[in-house]
Amino acid sequence: MHKTGDSTQGPLSDEELGLLGDFLLYRIDDHAETMGRDEGIICVSKLDGYFTAIVSGPVMLPPSIWLPGIWGEFEPNWESEDALTAIFSLMMRHMNDISSTLMTSPEQFTPVFKVSNMDGEENEIVDEWCEGYLRGVHLTTDLWQFEDDDSANLLGLILAFTEQADFFGHKFEEADRTQMTDTIPAAAALIHRYWLEQRMPDQPIHPSRKVGRNDPCPCGSGKKYKKCCLH
Repeated sequence: MHKTGDSTQGPLSDEELGLLGDFLLYRIDDHAETMGRDEGIICVSKLDGYFTAIVSGPVMLPPSIWLPGIWGEFEPNWESEDALTAIFSLMMRHMNDISSTLMTSPEQFTPVFKVSNMDGEENEIVDEWCEGYLRGVHLTTDLWQFEDDDSANLLGLILAFTEQADFFGHKFEEADRTQMTDTIPAAAALIHRYWLEQRMPDQPIHPSRKVGRNDPCPCGSGKKYKKCCLH
């Protein structure tokens, strides 16, 4: 669970996640014509899935590639450069937190799924997160070619809860469907490890090790950790 605070690094607080979520939801003008147009990403759950795919994929992508995928056909009209910087900083912190968790503590990776509350019972909804993940995959679709069926099946598990797969995952009985959704965090962590090993084939991967400030960043960027994912 995120803690409320005003830290300039580390996981976003609940308040900061709320600010980011409100921005995504209300960045499109109420009078804009959206029918048949790409609205981009309008919720934190989808953004979380999007970022997870980006930091887990076969190549590292700069913001110039993934930012347009957030806006779709509705890039914001920024009131000021400070407003842009504030939102971009929240996004980068959240992306770096995902990357850091997957690198150092993959067993603790927790996707930001939506939660519904019906009759006093909370239920996780994975669809938006999975759609975001697929959107991230689509940035470099041709490169997401696995050499083994097990890894391909892990991606298939995530895609089973997307429109592209006709939401195939929802056609299973409740017990099987729950088992599938409960496996998504581990599946995402294993996909991250797979592509990390492809990008860094000559370096052993130790997910639980502590990365020093002056060590090469484990994301594979070639920069020092203090100049990259630490911030």
